[in-house]
Parts: sequence; structure tokens; C-alpha cells
Amino acid sequence: MKSYYRLIFFITLLISNSNFAQQSVAREWNEEVLNAIRSDFARPTVHARNLFHTSALMYDAWAIFDSQAETVFLGKTYDGFAFDFDGIATPTDIDAARHEIISYAMFSLIKHRFENSPNYLTEIYPSIVILFQSYGYDIDFISADYSSGSYAALGNYMANQMIAFGLQDGSNEINQYDNINYLPSNDPLVLDLYEDNTDIDPNSWQPLAFDVFIDQSGNPLPFSIPDFLSPEWGKVSPFCLKETDLNIYNDPGYDCYVYKDPSPPYYIENSDEDGIDDPYKWHFALVAAWSSHLDPNDETMIDISPRSIGNYNSDDFPETFEEYKAFYNFEDGGDASTGHDLNPYTGESYEEQFVKRADYSRVLAEFWADGPDSETPPGHWFTILNYVSDNPLTIKQLNGSGPILSDLEWDVKSYLTLGGAMHDSAVTTWGIKGYYDYIRPISAIRYMAGKGQSSNASLPSYDPHGLPLIPNFIELVESGDPLAGAGDEYVGEIKIRAWKGPDYIDDPETDIAGVDWIYGEYWWPYQRGTFVTPPFAGYVSGHSTFSRAAAEVLTLLTGDPFFPGGMGVFDIEQNNFLVFEPGPTENMSLQWATYRDASDQTSLSRIWGGIHPPIDDIRGRIIGEEIGIETFNLATQYFDGLLHVNNYVDVEKQIVMFPIPVNNILYINNSLNETLQLNVFSIDGKLIYEETLSNSSHQIDMAVLSSGLYFVKILNQNAVEVLIKKVIKN
Repeated sequence: MKSYYRLIFFITLLISNSNFAQQSVAREWNEEVLNAIRSDFARPTVHARNLFHTSALMYDAWAIFDSQAETVFLGKTYDGFAFDFDGIATPTDIDAARHEIISYAMFSLIKHRFENSPNYLTEIYPSIVILFQSYGYDIDFISADYSSGSYAALGNYMANQMIAFGLQDGSNEINQYDNINYLPSNDPLVLDLYEDNTDIDPNSWQPLAFDVFIDQSGNPLPFSIPDFLSPEWGKVSPFCLKETDLNIYNDPGYDCYVYKDPSPPYYIENSDEDGIDDPYKWHFALVAAWSSHLDPNDETMIDISPRSIGNYNSDDFPETFEEYKAFYNFEDGGDASTGHDLNPYTGESYEEQFVKRADYSRVLAEFWADGPDSETPPGHWFTILNYVSDNPLTIKQLNGSGPILSDLEWDVKSYLTLGGAMHDSAVTTWGIKGYYDYIRPISAIRYMAGKGQSSNASLPSYDPHGLPLIPNFIELVESGDPLAGAGDEYVGEIKIRAWKGPDYIDDPETDIAGVDWIYGEYWWPYQRGTFVTPPFAGYVSGHSTFSRAAAEVLTLLTGDPFFPGGMGVFDIEQNNFLVFEPGPTENMSLQWATYRDASDQTSLSRIWGGIHPPIDDIRGRIIGEEIGIETFNLATQYFDGLLHVNNYVDVEKQIVMFPIPVNNILYINNSLNETLQLNVFSIDGKLIYEETLSNSSHQIDMAVLSSGLYFVKILNQNAVEVLIKKVIKN
């Protein structure tokens, strides 16, 4: 049986790690979420949200009893939803209480979120029951009344609140995430009929029609024309995204929520004679040209070590069309990165690794495709995070400094950060996808090939919307050509040198489609014939956005842009990796020096796979980088005890409390230009002190209070929480 990358990223290194068996309760439940995603429908938006919500629950369960950290949801009003919390007694065993709260919360939320999964009863539910009962917990305990001091009940309560929040957060979960307003502009493309596809809007997404559609996770679905997944996802409540990043457009006749608007992609235009100078045609022609690199009979060798790939500065990402042409190697594949001179940990040069370009491009396309039984792109990066966490070279210091964190504290903080980044990447990307509704290569290439060629008006089949002619990649069928037909009836048609497609694969264990000249209207992405391309618009690339955001998060979490030891490695076995066809032809390793290098190769994989043109890629990378940095910065505010409150900027600079910890007198300086209400609560939620604060200094006598943890809550005149601080009384 073919090995498959879904099992665990960098599995050989994971197994060798002696700490692998000593996992935190958060890590064990995160693995259950990833397993559930592998068994569910392929919905990257939904699962990015699931990963964020489960991560937030675990973090909040940990933060309740931390003297500094602030919760994200619990006890807060989050995007208009009140997660009420009246407090609970401080446990004598904090670790045990956290373990119990996390477990009950995760068990309940996973049950709810995956109950409609095709494999819920056979795989998901039995797995979480085994883990839950291994802790000695009762699957029949469903009370959410934590007033008794029950930490199990508090876990159930937190899950119930998250469920209630999720039913009104803009995802339309209550209706199985169905679309409300979106309708496609184009009729479906019937893939295997190879009918004329020129009667479409070439700037808009086109649904695909299958005899049998098997989603990205390998689940057969009862419909042959899959709907656009999550075109209205921009309405979902974000984590770090700001209102200043949001534009609401009503062009389609309904509100489209678009964060970080990247501006429109390239639209097809009536070009002059040289069609390659039209950006639209260049971008999609490049995808067609790179398809020619997938031939295992091609002996072209490339170095895929960190010595030759990676190390590209994001400040130099292309913006203009000319810069795009300089960044991507149209004929040979790859980008303008030059690799790393030295491994910073060994001080030595990275060893060269020359492999067939065809092996590398096919492996890369499938490795990052997140196909059957995968975690989808957001979950894939969680497996990478877990690899980094498990590596014995990783020192669990936030941003590479400060105290070394326990496994649990590291896990809940890193999961919250990465989960928030994946969630907001989905909100941003799919909001853009839904609004711009941009065409995929399968439709664009077949459309242009059906029109003809746009390079030379004096040659046959000229049409301003045709493909550009590029020697050795895109040409005209001539008399005597094997594609000309018995009576030369196909002379003058467009042919592309490309991967021949799934029609040439009856048995993926033995059959290789290979590369040859094919009719342009027969072009296929390097994908299964039952899937072909994801059921949503291309612009911008979800893989590029997810991956770059994750790369920034991992860089900031660890305080190091490099993988532990200076290189991440995944070994690929000869003829025991590829799923679409046999391969690779020899053993090889995927190697990345930095998280950003891995991200950049993810992006290239989608071009070789025929899923995205470059315009989808780069703008996704740019957005992902912004989201990753912004998510980390917000997460650290929660870790450091600064509550994120909308409409208040640098509130801690204007409301200063000191000293913390306090012995007797707590001093408060209020420089906000408004009167505030101050309330002091014990950890079990009892109000023990209240005072009105004007624009002045105040003193609170805490000498009479017992030693322990207290909450100081500041509200404005509208009773809106401005700040919550944890205060330790010595």
C-alpha cells in the first residue's frame, strides 16, 4: 500500500523523538481534531474554524487559572456574543482542573462539530470516546452547571457556549454552511465530454460537472456538480482582523465582506498581435507550460536542497507584470529564490540533492495537495507545528526568549496563535474568492484553446481571446501532426505539451499518464479525474495564504525562521508516494531550511498542480504574511494580560495599575477622557469592591483581602468592558 503524507508530517523524525509519548492533554485533543478532519468532508474553511475554536477553548481553560493571561472567549463579549462566566473556585490541583475542563470541553465540541461527518460513527466518535474514557471521565455527564464547583461542568458549559456562538458567527453552520446568496456566473464544464467551452465569462469561476465527484478528502458525494464552498465566508467572526481592513461590496446584489482587498486580478483583454504580453494570457499560459514538467521520462535534473531553493525576501515579491515575469521561470519552472549559503546550526553548506524535475514537481504537487484522508491545508500546518514542538532541539520559549514553558502552556498558546491565523486566513481568502469569483486554469485554458491563438493575426485560428503561441509549449496543429486527424480536420487547432490527464490512468498503481502533445481543449490539472480542482474560485490561493500565515506564526512562536537544526526533512520512497500515478522514479527528500521556504514551495506546488496561476499565489502570500504577524501580536496581548477591546487603543497606557503583585495599596491612574466604573471580583466571581473612577489617581486598600488572585474589571459609561486585569494579592 502506498505511503501517504497524511499520517504525520516528518514521521520518521517524530518516531525517533523520545518525548513523543509524553504529550499534553491539549496535544492529545488536537490530534483528535486532526483525525476528525481527516475523516470529514474536505472543507478548509470549516476546518480552519474548527481548529481555531477548539484551540481557543483549550487556551481559555488554561488561562482561567493563570495569574497573567487573559481568556479570549470565556467571561468576554466576543463579536457581540456574551460568554458569561461567574467564576469558579481555585482548584487545589490546577493541572488536574485544567485537564478536566479541556477534556470535557473538547469531547462535547468535537461531538457537535463532526456529528454529520460521513465517518462520525465508525471513526471519529469511537476515537474520542477511547481517549476520554482513558482519563477516567464519564461520557454520560452532560451537566453544564458549574456553580457547584464542577470543572467537568465548566468544560461542558464552555463547549455549549462555543456551540451557541458558532451558530450565529456568520458561518451559517445551522444550515450546514450552505450558501445564502451566491450563484455562479457560468454553466458547468462537463469535463470528459470535451465540448466547446468558449461560451462562458472567462473572468469568472465555472462549476465542474462529474459523473462521480469525490471530494478532496476522498468522500464520494451524492451530487455531480459541487457548489462553490464558502463564498460568503468573509462574514464569519474573525480573530485578529480589524474593521479598518474590511470593505463591504454590494456589486453582486448582496453584501460581500472582503478583508485586506488585494485589488482585482488580471482580466482577459483584447490584446494586440502578441498575446503573451497580455497578463491574463501569460499567467494561465505559464500554468500550461509547467504542466510539461510532469513527465518522468524527462531527464532534466534540478537541485532541490536548501542550497538552491528558498531564502527569498518577501519585500521583493512581484507587484507589476514585468516583475512577475522576472520572478517565475516560465520555461524551466520554479522562482527567483537562490537558496542558503550555510546551515546556521552546523556552519556547513547544505548538501546538494539533484533529482528529476518531473519527480520533484509531481511529489510537490501531491504533498501539498492535501488529498484523500488529509487534514486540509490548515490542519497540515498543525502537523508541522506538532513536529516542531516534538523536536528535541526546540526550546519552548515564546518568540525564543523568556521562561521555558511547560508542554501544556506551549501547546495551548501555539495552538491558539496558529488556529487564529488559519481561521482568519480562511475568512480573508474566501471573502476575496467569493467577491472576485475568479476563473480556474481548467476553465481558462480550455476556453482560450477553444478560441484559438492570440499571437499572430496572419496565422490560422486567430482570436484576441486565444492562447499565446509559445514554441515547445503551445503550438498550432499542422498537417502531418499525429493530432491532425485522418483528413487534417484538426489542422490549425491549438495543441499543448502537457500532462495527458486521468483518461490515461486506469490503474494508478501501474499507469503513468505522462506528458505529450494534446488538444488544448483536453487540458487537465495534475489531479484525480474525480476531483480535478477545488470547488471554489481561484483568486486568491488558499494554500498560499494559509501557508505564509503559518510560516510567520511558526517563525514568531519559536523566535527562529529555521526549522530545528536548520532543516526540515520528509523522505519520499521510490514508487511509493504518488497517488495519481506511480512515482517518484527514485528515492528523494523534501527539504526546507525555513518555514517560509516550505510555504513558498507550497505555493509553487499549486502552479505545477494546475490549480492556480501566479496572480493567485503572490497576493495570497502577501495577505498571509500580514495575518500571521497580526495574529501573533494579538495572541501575545492575551498571553500578557491585555484584553483586546474594540475601539480602545493602548488602553493599558491610559489605565495604569501598580504594583502587581500588590501587598496593601493598589494604585490606579486613569488618563482616559471619561468616567469609568471599577469592580473587583474574587476568582469565584464574587463582587467584593466597586468604585467610580474620574480622570485622576485612585487608591484601593487591598490589605483586608486574603492572599490570592483577583480580577479588576473596568467598564465605561455604557457598561462596556474596557479592561480586565488579573491582580495577585500577596
